[in-house]
Amino acid sequence: MKRLCIYSQDVQIITGKSARQSRTMIKDVKLELNKTKKHLLTIKEFCTCTGLPQKDVEIALGISKS
Repeated sequence: MKRLCIYSQDVQIITGKSARQSRTMIKDVKLELNKTKKHLLTIKEFCTCTGLPQKDVEIALGISKS
């Protein structure tokens, strides 16, 4: 089954940022989407807010094959 949510470690893999920068990035995206701390962030929402192609992110995370 395909994973829906994105976590700070995933953001580290995608962007090469540190753990703290990745958590901040997720926090900023959640803020932009009016989500609370407890809400999960989907890969699709993350890609929409950052402008990254969803397919490329999924490939980088090993979720989807080319």
